[in-house]
Amino acid sequence: MDTSLEIFGAVFGFLSVYFTIKENILCWYFGFIQVTVYCFVFYTSKLYSDMILHIIYIFLQILGWYNWKYGGVNHGTLRITLMKKSILWIALTIIMSIGVGYIMQSKTDASYPYPDAFILVASLIAQYLMIKKVLGSWFFWIAVDLVAIVVYGYKSLYYTTALYAVFLIMAVIGYLQWKKTYKEELVNGTQQA
Repeated sequence: MDTSLEIFGAVFGFLSVYFTIKENILCWYFGFIQVTVYCFVFYTSKLYSDMILHIIYIFLQILGWYNWKYGGVNHGTLRITLMKKSILWIALTIIMSIGVGYIMQSKTDASYPYPDAFILVASLIAQYLMIKKVLGSWFFWIAVDLVAIVVYGYKSLYYTTALYAVFLIMAVIGYLQWKKTYKEELVNGTQQA
């Protein structure tokens, strides 16, 4: 595999998460480039669940941009909210990961079908919650990053492994930053409890 494509995607992935932490809408532009590049990276690595995920991500980047720009009150900027029905989201992640993993194991030559399926499912849930600006989305990203570091390391995707290690740190920072912003908005009266 050509590592220059992997490096290129990693740089744009870093920028995407950096701007997400800052709640800057540029995160969706950089994310669009990153996920497009990673479709090819994961296809050549036979991580098909990840490839499918990144194809879906292409469309979710557009939806995310729109929702952050116009999804708030009176079509204004979207505010951070707290997660509701956490147990449901966790159960859905586990059940869907097992289902997708089984399909990948029985129908393809996928590498690490169950962990790869978890990355797919948990990422989609995290991305959906991120599009809605739900604080708890960062917990799903942390779980994804932990599993991805192991899977990508085993697949010798070293730049991607390093990127996800950085993503893990950034996800913790993102959670703390968003939590601080949420609390400040509560104090200032610009956020609903």
